[in-house]
Amino acid sequence: MTSNGGELVAAFVDPRPITRYQYKVIALCGLLMFLDGFDTQIISYAAPFIAKEWGLTRQVLGSVFSSALVGLMVGYLVISPLADRFGHRPVIILGALGIGVFTLITGFVASVDALLASRFLTGLALGAVIPSAIALTGEYTPKRLRASFVLAIYVGFSLGFVAAGVSAAWLIPVSGWRALFWVGAAGPLVLAPLLFASLPESIALMIRRGVGAERVLAVFRRMDPNVSADAIPARHDAGLVTAAGAAPAATLSPRASSAPLAAIFSGKLLVGTLLLWIVFAVNLGEFYALQNWLPTILQSHGHALDVMVTVTTLTTIGGIIAAFIVGPAMDRLSAYGAVGVLYILGCVFLVALGFTMQASLTALFVTSFCVGLCVSGGQKSVIALATIFYPSASRAAGLGWALGIGRIGGIAGPWLLGAMIGPTVSPVVLFSAMAVPMLVIGILVLVMGRMYGTD
Repeated sequence: MTSNGGELVAAFVDPRPITRYQYKVIALCGLLMFLDGFDTQIISYAAPFIAKEWGLTRQVLGSVFSSALVGLMVGYLVISPLADRFGHRPVIILGALGIGVFTLITGFVASVDALLASRFLTGLALGAVIPSAIALTGEYTPKRLRASFVLAIYVGFSLGFVAAGVSAAWLIPVSGWRALFWVGAAGPLVLAPLLFASLPESIALMIRRGVGAERVLAVFRRMDPNVSADAIPARHDAGLVTAAGAAPAATLSPRASSAPLAAIFSGKLLVGTLLLWIVFAVNLGEFYALQNWLPTILQSHGHALDVMVTVTTLTTIGGIIAAFIVGPAMDRLSAYGAVGVLYILGCVFLVALGFTMQASLTALFVTSFCVGLCVSGGQKSVIALATIFYPSASRAAGLGWALGIGRIGGIAGPWLLGAMIGPTVSPVVLFSAMAVPMLVIGILVLVMGRMYGTD
């Protein structure tokens, strides 16, 4: 007889109220996401000053942006799945150190090649850390609150973007672009020792690896000091007995399972994995297409700079607000239903954005906020959905690959929309074309709900 680590953790965590210890774990993951967002975004603000100082062309600058994205994709696809085998804790701690060290190095580079290498390595560390932070949050959160808390820590990533802009406006005129990277490096380097001292390992992973029952019981007692040792099954000789009656060397019975990466392609998970890849790719494509081209489209239709900034900012704010609406809806109603409806509403609001492009500013502002609610908010929501879809044993691998494959859409989306933009193409046509894929992924998520939904 064996004990499934994920089932044992769920049986312990799900019925209990959330504790200060769990809030601490979630807060550490949220702080990490904030710093990740900050370090991801600072290159966007530093780039024009680097280009001016070094005399770089637009093509070279594009390569600098792409190097971090390529590193991010490699981190998602190659490194993050290792966390399900070797542990989220070491991946997160080493990843935080990597982000800090490579961001610090970026502040000292003196050539384009060195800049490309440092941004690639920073992206690699970012791609390793993010899925593990999300997976660990999901495991230490009761199922009834999981989507809300995963969305909440991902808001930290968006807030990191905002903080990067504020810091750039303050630091660059006074101390130059290099100071922005030095500040960006300080956060992860300071956080890493705190993570080492306070961040726990995945309990389910500890069980699957067959650690001593006493170690697992110690973590459980941080959440509930009154838990009995009888709650922890342990293997002793040929039978299954309680930890209290086992020999000191007794270990939890590890579950015999396939490699985490192979698991997301096996059995019933295969179809859901492929559908999630489509949803991630389309959503990221829509998100980056809006981020890159919306200011240009607004400018081409006669809107002033302040309107361009307001509209773009409202899409970001809408994505942040979505976390506090969609998360509870996913937890209390239906995870698949909430995300599916969000995407279908996104289809409607994208069509409306085309019509309001030359309408009143109030209509434009309200519609752009609603588009951000669905597109940017949908990006966060589907990540929460993935933590519900994948079991703990393969959660980091599933998330990492979904985010990595999604980057293909993130690259293709801006290119496709850019190819459509022209003097004879109206905004109604442009945004209606963007609306169709949103409708498709909304339907796909609802189909997933019929196949996998138990909420």
